[in-house]
Amino acid sequence: MREQVVEFYLRDQVKAAGGTAYKWTSPGNSGVPDRIVILPGGRIVFVELKKPGGKPTKLQLVQHKRLRALGCDVRVIDSKESVDAFIGEWVG
Repeated sequence: MREQVVEFYLRDQVKAAGGTAYKWTSPGNSGVPDRIVILPGGRIVFVELKKPGGKPTKLQLVQHKRLRALGCDVRVIDSKESVDAFIGEWVG
């Protein structure tokens, strides 16, 4: 399964849960997470998407650490099952 399949599945599941999953690019800041997920109730999560079994690069891990130091929630999701678990945390 390609990363894009997981990404589109996340986008669709977030939308079905009443939220949005913005694609994020930040010129001059390589390694930022792929999506900013905004869920009902003002919940904001940065999501790095990977193909199954994929791991973030060192640069991505640096960006994740910076965001977490600011109090942000950063997740790495690598499968449709991980997307379902993520959505299940917020939608009950």
